[in-house]
Amino acid sequence: MPQMIGGISHIDKDELHALLQDPANETIVIDVREPFEYGAGHIPGIPLIPMGEIPERMDELDPKQEYVFVCRSGSRSYEVARFLQAQGFERVHNFLGGMLGWDLEVEYGIDEDSSH
Repeated sequence: MPQMIGGISHIDKDELHALLQDPANETIVIDVREPFEYGAGHIPGIPLIPMGEIPERMDELDPKQEYVFVCRSGSRSYEVARFLQAQGFERVHNFLGGMLGWDLEVEYGIDEDSSH
């Protein structure tokens, strides 16, 4: 069950893992770290949009869609969720603890499709 922190819904590792395993899930998970961090290890299948690019790439995001944001510790992803919430996105979540708390499967490197 997501917990509210600072007005933003936070989900834990088990909740995120369950979302990613559910084929019916339509929630989009986005990694907001820098490319070098993403390349050093990321959750398989999750695209990269670095935090600094979010404002200029807003047209790629749907305010009606549900999102979970991931970073190293949960701090940058929280700020991204807060920013988007202020822009009218109502279904945003932060991954509590970030990649520091993710001890499940990871992929390495960056492919051409990871930032789309």
